[in-house]
Amino acid sequence: MISYETMTGTVTLSKEYLSKLIGQAVTSCFGVAGMMPNGRKQRIFGLISKKEKLEKGVTVSGNADQLNVVIHIVVTYGMNINAIAKSIVHKVKYVVAETTGIKVKKVTVKVDGIKE
Repeated sequence: MISYETMTGTVTLSKEYLSKLIGQAVTSCFGVAGMMPNGRKQRIFGLISKKEKLEKGVTVSGNADQLNVVIHIVVTYGMNINAIAKSIVHKVKYVVAETTGIKVKKVTVKVDGIKE
């Protein structure tokens, strides 16, 4: 849970909400073929469930002052990976700041595969 104070009270956001928000922003970026599960729990759930989850491949850590995001993606073959990563970093920082008011300190994009 990430909490911060405002003039009207306390805002509390779950890491699951932030993961879904970030996952939706990443999958809408050009050149991203999908997300890759990043932990044992996500891999097992992916084998059991046929449903695609937006938070798959997203790890959020930190607090309202220093939010760090790690994203595992699969890119489309023939695309410029550097351009895709820059696009993802800018979009994630923008979407999180506009939606929640929290600034993201660091976004790490890990390319785990290529899809044709």
